[in-house]
Amino acid sequence: MKTQQRVFNRLLGDKSVFLLTSTTVFLFAAGVNVALAEEPPSSDLISSSTQFVDSLVKLDLAGAVGRFDSTMKSAMPEQKLREVWQTVQQQVGPFKSRLRTRVEKSQGYDVVFVTCQFALADLDVKVVFNAHKEIAGLFFVPSQPEPDSFKPPPYAMAGAYRERNFTVGSGEWSLPGTLTLPVGMGQPVPAVVLVHGSGPNDRDETVLANKPFRDLAWGLATKGIAVLRYEKRTKEHADKLVVADMSQFTVQEETIDDALSAAAQLRQTDGIDPKRVFVLGHSLGGTVAPRIAQSDPNLAGLIIMAGATRPLEDLMVEQTRYLLSLNPSAQAQATLNELLADVAKVKKLTAADASSSASILHAPPGYWLDLREHDPLTAARTLRQPLLILQGGRDYQVTDADFAGWKKALASRPSVTFKLYPDLNHLFMPGEGKSKPAEYMSPGHVAEPVVTDIAAWILKTNPAP
Repeated sequence: MKTQQRVFNRLLGDKSVFLLTSTTVFLFAAGVNVALAEEPPSSDLISSSTQFVDSLVKLDLAGAVGRFDSTMKSAMPEQKLREVWQTVQQQVGPFKSRLRTRVEKSQGYDVVFVTCQFALADLDVKVVFNAHKEIAGLFFVPSQPEPDSFKPPPYAMAGAYRERNFTVGSGEWSLPGTLTLPVGMGQPVPAVVLVHGSGPNDRDETVLANKPFRDLAWGLATKGIAVLRYEKRTKEHADKLVVADMSQFTVQEETIDDALSAAAQLRQTDGIDPKRVFVLGHSLGGTVAPRIAQSDPNLAGLIIMAGATRPLEDLMVEQTRYLLSLNPSAQAQATLNELLADVAKVKKLTAADASSSASILHAPPGYWLDLREHDPLTAARTLRQPLLILQGGRDYQVTDADFAGWKKALASRPSVTFKLYPDLNHLFMPGEGKSKPAEYMSPGHVAEPVVTDIAAWILKTNPAP
C-alpha cells in the first residue's frame, strides 16, 4: 500500500532558527512509505545510513537516491536532493565530519540518526527505513543534547509549582500538553497559553540546547501564573499530514485552532481564573496572536514575543542575506537566487491559486494567501484587550523593523506596552555581538527580566469588562 504523496515540507523556522522566523530548526520531510519494519534494526541499516550521508558529502546523488524507495525517488529526485543538501549547508555551514549514530524504533519504522558536525551547528540526519531496508523518509533535525544537560533556570523554584498532563482539543487532532500550576495559591490564578512559532515544535519549543517555553512555564508559575504548553499539530500529527490534502492547510489549522481550544479548556479548569486567561505567542505565534484574540474576545490579553509585522517571505530573504553575510560563498548566493525566484512566485499568487496543491517555499499557495489576507497590524488595531509586545535587540529573525511596525500601528493605544531588550536574541536569551545560529547550541535560558516583566504585566492586568 502506498501513501498519496502530498507532503507539507516546512522549512519554516519559528522552527527555523537558521532561516526563518521561528524558534525551531528546519525540517525537510520527504514522505514515508507505509510498509512497516518488523525486525529490530541491524548494523546493515547503520551502514546504509552512513553510506547515504557519505554519498551526500561527495555529491554522489545517484548513489544516494538509489537507496530511496519508489515514493522517495519520486518526491526527491537527484536535483531536489542537491537543493536540500545545499540549503542545509547554507544554514549551518559546510559539512565537517560524521560524529556518531543511534537507532530508534518510531511508530513501527526503523530510524537511524547520523549526527553530523557542520561549521555552525551539529545536525542529525534522520533516515527512516521501511521493511525492505529502503530509505522511506529523510529529515534534517537539530542534534539534541543529553537530557540531563537541560538545567532549570535560576529563577524557577521547583517547590513553587507542579505539573500535570493536559490534552488540548479532542478527536484525531488532540495534542498532549503540560499544565504548570503554582503551588499553595488560595484562589484561582491567571493562566497563559504558549503559542509556538512556525515549524514542528514540541511543547518546550526546543531549539538545539534550549527550551524557551519550559523556561517561561517554570518561571511564570514560580510567580503565581499557570502556564499551558503543548505539542504543535505539525509535530504531533506529522504522519497524518503527510497523507492529507494540504491545499487547504493554513495557519488557522496549523496554529490558531489549537490555541483557541487551549484557552477555552483552561477556562473550564479547576484553579484557573476564567476571566484571566492570556495568550503568549512567540515568533509566528506572535504574528498570529491578534487573529487568535479576534476569534476569542474573552481573552484577558496578549503577550507578543518577536512577532513579525512584515510578510514571512520577505523575512526569509532578509534572514538569508544576513546568514550570507556571516558565511559568504558562491553556493550560498545560488541558494539566495533560488529563494528570490520562489518569493517572486509567492508575490504573484492570486485567489485562483488557493486550491492548488503545488508547493512554493515548502507550503501550498493557500498558506501564503491566507497570511497575506490577514495583516497582523490591522487585526491588532481591532482588539480591545491589552497587549504586551516584546522584542530582542539582537534578533536577526524578527528584527527592530517589526518592533517598529507594532509601535507605529498601536502607538495611540494606552493599553499597549512595548519593551525592547537590547542584548537578547530571538529566543530572548542574552549574548554579545552579532547573533549567529551557532549560539543556539549553547544551553541558555530566557532572560529573567523578561519573565519578571511578563509576570508583573499579567498580575496587574484587570479582567476585560
